[in-house]
Amino acid sequence: MKLLRTFVAACVFALTLTPASAQDYPTRPIRLIVSFGPGGGADIVGRILGQSISEKLGQPVFIENRPGAAGTIGNEVVARAEKDGYTLGIMTAGQIIAATINKSLRYDTLTAFDPVAQVATASLIMVTRLDFPASNVKELVEMARANPHKVVFASPGFGATQHLAAELFKQTAGVDMLHVPFRSSPEAISALLGKQVDVLFDTVLAVLGQLQSGQLKALAVTGKEHFPIVPDVPTVLESGVMPGYDVTTWYGFFVPHGTPPAIVAKLNKALNESIAEPAVRERLIKAGVIVQGSTPEAFGKFMADELARWNKVREAAGIPQQ
Repeated sequence: MKLLRTFVAACVFALTLTPASAQDYPTRPIRLIVSFGPGGGADIVGRILGQSISEKLGQPVFIENRPGAAGTIGNEVVARAEKDGYTLGIMTAGQIIAATINKSLRYDTLTAFDPVAQVATASLIMVTRLDFPASNVKELVEMARANPHKVVFASPGFGATQHLAAELFKQTAGVDMLHVPFRSSPEAISALLGKQVDVLFDTVLAVLGQLQSGQLKALAVTGKEHFPIVPDVPTVLESGVMPGYDVTTWYGFFVPHGTPPAIVAKLNKALNESIAEPAVRERLIKAGVIVQGSTPEAFGKFMADELARWNKVREAAGIPQQ
């Protein structure tokens, strides 16, 4: 009997050393890994929602920016973290695209993580300088077809979502345009204003100032619907010459694979409740995104579909894996 009591006491003590149950979670601060620098879309979305879920979960959520290698450095931090719900990450379309290009990743994008929830999407936008002859997608396609390899498009980075969005545009329209990558959006915008390139694919927020000041003109947004902060800009689909073209960047939260499902469910609930709040939705819309919640299962399927889709675009564009 004494031995039995000792065994039971040992088991109780051991349980006190294990991570808190989902019912008690969280009992200490949570870190949110943002795989890009401060001020970018992922950072803004992360800070807005980090603050909101902190209030719902009753623990601080600290942002940890870990930029580099198209977001894959931050992803690796999450992949190697403890599976206890105290390390979250933000996944973007760019990180999925990076996974199709970088074959030396030290994690598998589809097996290293457990999806929590998709929270937002955002169209890209095609802009050009004021003196460029084309003023809409149809005219751009006609111009590119008549002048193969003469129309020059810019992106804020080789292998970025913006780059692959333009490659898909080329494939869908059956045109040949020359790509010139830059290291950042400001550099690409400067090149466009300086007439070194003709067209730029980028986020709406990146070029909003130049559009509002009349320095650039918008040709189209790349998603299926008009974008709230530039409501008068048509979609590529509305041009009538680009059937099926639909590109959005997106944001979603994830945790290391093996995190208890009950904790994933609790995080999912906190995120979906957050984006349902009018004040939070308004902040996200002003940040240039469209709010969109999901279940963990739906987000996981979406990530797998995106990986397959962009890998096909990469292969068709002749972009080698590195």
